[in-house]
Amino acid sequence: MMPAFLSRYRPRYIRSLVYMLQASEYHVREYLAWIHRTSDFAHVEKRKQLEHTRKAQALSIFTWVMFIAWCVYVAYFVGKIGIDVSLVVGALAIVATPFLLPYAILVPLFILRFVQWPIETFLVARAKSALRKHGAVKIAIAGSYGKTSMREILKTVLSEGKKVAAPPGSYNTPLGIAKFVRELSGEEDILVFELGEYYPDDIRKLCDVIRPSIGIITGVNEAHLEKFGTLERTRDTIFELAAFVEPTRLYINGDNELAHTRWRSGNIAYGREGVGTWQVAGTKTDLSGTTFTLFNDVSMFKVSSGLLGSHTIGPLVAAVDIAVKLGITIAQIE
Repeated sequence: MMPAFLSRYRPRYIRSLVYMLQASEYHVREYLAWIHRTSDFAHVEKRKQLEHTRKAQALSIFTWVMFIAWCVYVAYFVGKIGIDVSLVVGALAIVATPFLLPYAILVPLFILRFVQWPIETFLVARAKSALRKHGAVKIAIAGSYGKTSMREILKTVLSEGKKVAAPPGSYNTPLGIAKFVRELSGEEDILVFELGEYYPDDIRKLCDVIRPSIGIITGVNEAHLEKFGTLERTRDTIFELAAFVEPTRLYINGDNELAHTRWRSGNIAYGREGVGTWQVAGTKTDLSGTTFTLFNDVSMFKVSSGLLGSHTIGPLVAAVDIAVKLGITIAQIE
């Protein structure tokens, strides 16, 4: 108990608070819920580490300035009162300060939001306009899991015959996509976007910026249940993508029951058994990777991948079907 209590008095405590805000996508309610259930702040950076963005740096500086100013004020105040009382007041201030900081850090956050809002609105609008003019095929990937794997598989396969670009890392928010768009040359043939869903309407907002021509739904599960409340709301948000692409250009993971229940006429189901007219046979998966034969009435070829597990077959065959439709040759896909 004592090490956990003392974790609030570590020099890295403010960094931990900034990290928790950043990891919560700067959603105050989620951040406060995390604060209230955390007792040991020394180990909040387990899965990831703080990304030193300008926003994170500004929050750190503002919070340190507030902390130092508060300490100076307390020192000045206790110096004005009797020695016996000052010792008690000073001790209480020292003990209480770390418990106030998680809420004090919200002051600079709200100031930054007020300053950033018009700037972010402009940047997203500019990205939206640039994407409207860009002639590339735009592929959007939504789902509770497997988005990054699907993005990388698509990028790898399609790059054999086309010029492909995709936002790096976690550039899956409107502002992240806006930053990515600024770096495009305009000569890309295909753009692959991974859509982040944290709250209802998130996918719709992203699709409104991107206007994808091909959509992929990797599946629905409980990954964001704390934010959405129910699996139905999670599924509704992910399937906001369906409103922006033609039914015949929407790929849905047929191995995921929650996603497949939203399948509509014309949608393309993909999974371990195949995709569209393609069928899978002779599946073998071991520590060296995954192999299988993919065939239809016209073609047949061997798929060999270093990816492990039969669950990777669905994304692989979806990538094959998309690649063929976009003019990539069988030899290039192999």
